[in-house]
Amino acid sequence: MSLQLKPRLNRMFSAQGKCFDVAVDHGFFNEYGFLAGIENMKQAIATIVEAGPNCIQLSIGQAGHLQSIPGSQKPGLVLRTDVANIYGSVLPRFLFSELIDKAIEQAVRMDAVSVCVNLLLLPNQPELHHQCTKNVSLLKTECEKYGMPLMVEPLVMASQDKGGYMVDGDIQKILPLVRQAVELGADVIKADPCDHVEEYHRVIEVASGIPVLVRGGGRASDEEIINRTVELMKQGASGIVYGRNVIQHPDPAGMTKALMSIVHHGASAEQAQALLSR
Repeated sequence: MSLQLKPRLNRMFSAQGKCFDVAVDHGFFNEYGFLAGIENMKQAIATIVEAGPNCIQLSIGQAGHLQSIPGSQKPGLVLRTDVANIYGSVLPRFLFSELIDKAIEQAVRMDAVSVCVNLLLLPNQPELHHQCTKNVSLLKTECEKYGMPLMVEPLVMASQDKGGYMVDGDIQKILPLVRQAVELGADVIKADPCDHVEEYHRVIEVASGIPVLVRGGGRASDEEIINRTVELMKQGASGIVYGRNVIQHPDPAGMTKALMSIVHHGASAEQAQALLSR
C-alpha cells in the first residue's frame, strides 16, 4: 500500500486496524424511505459525532455539517462519490451510478480520510456493472495522485421479484465481486455480510489483505445486528459500515457506543447489549 495513503488511513482506522464508519449518505439516492432518522442532517450528524465513531460517510452537499464542527477529535469524513438510482422498489427504465465532478479534488478540499464508490452487480444489468468498473478505475488514478484511500463497495443485489432493493447474500456471488474490487485497486472494501455469517472468513481471505468493513444493510433488531457484528469481527472483519441500524434506532448514540465496544474492544453480545440498555 502506498505510503501516501498512510496519513489518511491512520485517521480512519485505530492503531489496531479497526474502524466503525456510520453511513449517513442515504439522502443522496432520491428515496423517501431512506430519509427516516436523517430529516434534520445537522442534528443527526451532531448526535453521531457525540457518540464518537471513527468515520461518518456523507455526500458532498452534507459534508460541511461535519467539517464545520470544531475540535480535533471528531470522526473522519468518508465522502460518497457516486449517486445511483437502483434502490427503489421498482427499477427505473434507465439505471446509472454517476460520479460527482472532480470527486477526489472535492474530497481533498473537504479533508476526507477516504472516498467511497459502488461496484454494483444487479441481475441482467451488465451495462450498470460496466459503468461501475469504469468509475472505480477513474477514481483509482486520481486517488493515487492525491494520496486518497479508495473504499470500494461491491454490492450484489437480488432480483426485483424478491420485493425491491434487497441484497443477495450468496457467498459465491459476493466472493468474486469482492475480489474484482481488490483487483481494480481498492484500498478498503465495504462488503455485504453473507447468508451464513460463519463463512465470512472466506470473504476476508479473498480480499487478499485489503481491510474489509461490513455493510449493515436494512434495519434489523438490536439482537440480530449485535450478534451478527460480534460474529463478523470474530471472522476477521476490520470493522463495519452501518447506517440505518444506527440513524433509525431510537438511541443512535447508544447503538454507536455498543457497536464501538464490539469493533474496538471485542465486547460480547451481552456486554454490548448492556451498554445499549443503559
